[in-house]
Amino acid sequence: MNDRSHELGDFTTTTRVIPIAALAVGIGVLAAFVSLALLRLIGLFTNLFFFQRLSTNLVTPAGNHLGWLELLVPVGGGLIIGFMARYGSERIRGHGIPEAIEAILINGSRVEPKVALLKPLSAAISIGSGGPFGAEGPIIMTGGAFGSLIAQFLRLTSAERKTLLVAGAAAGMSATFASPVAAVLLAVELLLFEWKPRSLIPVALASATATMVRRYIIGLGPLFPVPPHPEFIGPVGLLSCALVGLLAGGLSALLTYGVYAAEDAFSKIPIHWMWWPAIGGLAIGVGGLLFPQALGVGYDIIGQLLQGTLPLQIIWGVLLIKSLIWALSLGSGTSGGVLAPLLIMGGALGGLETLFLPNEGAGFWPLVSMGAILGGTMRSPFTGIIFALELTHDVNVMLPLLVAAIVAHGFTVLVLRRSILTEKVARRGYHLSREYATDPLEILFVREVMRTNVVALPAALSLSDLGASIRGDGQGRGQRLYPVLDEGRSVVGVLTRRDARQILGQPPDCNGNRGGQLAEAVKPDVVVAYPDELLRSVMYRMAETGLTRFPVVERGGRQLLGMISLADMLKATQRHLEEERRRERILRTRMLLPFGRRGDLAGAD
Repeated sequence: MNDRSHELGDFTTTTRVIPIAALAVGIGVLAAFVSLALLRLIGLFTNLFFFQRLSTNLVTPAGNHLGWLELLVPVGGGLIIGFMARYGSERIRGHGIPEAIEAILINGSRVEPKVALLKPLSAAISIGSGGPFGAEGPIIMTGGAFGSLIAQFLRLTSAERKTLLVAGAAAGMSATFASPVAAVLLAVELLLFEWKPRSLIPVALASATATMVRRYIIGLGPLFPVPPHPEFIGPVGLLSCALVGLLAGGLSALLTYGVYAAEDAFSKIPIHWMWWPAIGGLAIGVGGLLFPQALGVGYDIIGQLLQGTLPLQIIWGVLLIKSLIWALSLGSGTSGGVLAPLLIMGGALGGLETLFLPNEGAGFWPLVSMGAILGGTMRSPFTGIIFALELTHDVNVMLPLLVAAIVAHGFTVLVLRRSILTEKVARRGYHLSREYATDPLEILFVREVMRTNVVALPAALSLSDLGASIRGDGQGRGQRLYPVLDEGRSVVGVLTRRDARQILGQPPDCNGNRGGQLAEAVKPDVVVAYPDELLRSVMYRMAETGLTRFPVVERGGRQLLGMISLADMLKATQRHLEEERRRERILRTRMLLPFGRRGDLAGAD
């Protein structure tokens, strides 16, 4: 069988993707039922806490008749969550998505089994007791936990466990919102930290499978139907979309600052963090008494915003009170998601913008603002665009969403160092980058950076003449590895400078000679590089072997062509830095006269 490992292609994916994709499909089916269970749990706890009845139907807490006792419901929910976090798993605290990111980047994509049980339960209690959160963060973490658990039972690499964890997360979001493409984009923009078929294919299949299963156990979308909107809104409309993006970016920054200002404030309270969710629940209860529509997930509010039927005073209440209690309660460390609240607050901002922006139809500006605030707050603009489209099936707003989401994204990128999701990871002492680019080691070949001006030693050289050969050639000054060649210039071994010193340090015989030839003293097992190899492959070989210098030889033979070292590999990075920093003008404009240069005209006279 011919060795084709050196043949280059667009991708490095192997047939290993097939069994991983098959596992991901199974995880997609499981995640759909997990999503259904979470939604049913939310309905169950909402009915128990606010209406004292057994039912799993999703209802809004706003219609309860508890009076002032409503204040105690979120406090009780917060107490339960605090106990679950302290004595169960601290990983159930927070949004859910930062915990998934941390599991991927730091924990080798390993999630504790108890998180798969406690996270959805705590989220259902938090939302069911009036918490102004969404179900998507917890279901993303829960789906990812089940994907990770299945992967941990199998003999897989950390990269394969990551793929299955993210497949579960994407499938959970896809089943919850009937948004398969947005779920895959969220995985790519936020969770995978790569763009490779080896992970994209399984994740996409898991997401598609979860949406298919949802059709039979939950129902079809769109979750939020909207009135028809115009196909084209003109230049004024697109400029208005840019303004919507700026305002959404500003609101994204305020919400991010608010959540972490609340977290900082709670950290200064001289009590154990177990009690913080109860204090956050008190803020929820007060907000619920003042404005009952602020409680719960608020899917009904989203629907009314997109239909253009929500009264102005309710819009103001959503934007002010729900935003405030959401930031306070999330900062307290309770369990809940951010997607649905962001949709509501972005929609409320859009509802206010309808007062002064051009009339493009009912619900148009709330929908555009929803996509924009996702692009700004989560730093995932394409996810925000496609998510809004899949929730409404309104393809006509694709161009307005693109403008608004990208402007909001650009605003927060310039204003905030991190997003609302990655800031929590950074506060735990870790760093991650959301910028993906082609590695210069992936596009440069060994032949472009190798050194050809090197000293090579003949295999027949006597050990007595070794010192003179090394010192006698100025080219070898500073060289740490010497290729040893036979008569045909083929590499038969290598000699390190340390080995040469040991040989030269041995006492000579009575005639002042050291017996033997160099071929007898060199290391015959030579690790080599080839001129048509990418630098990335050589870097991996250096990491595997612990060696930092290789002879470069012809493929299919052993003829020496040059040497490559770790220092030579830095040339790729130097070239990349030069491309990033060096500014130059390639084309120049000149004032041209109709008949040539002015001097030519003067000479003609």
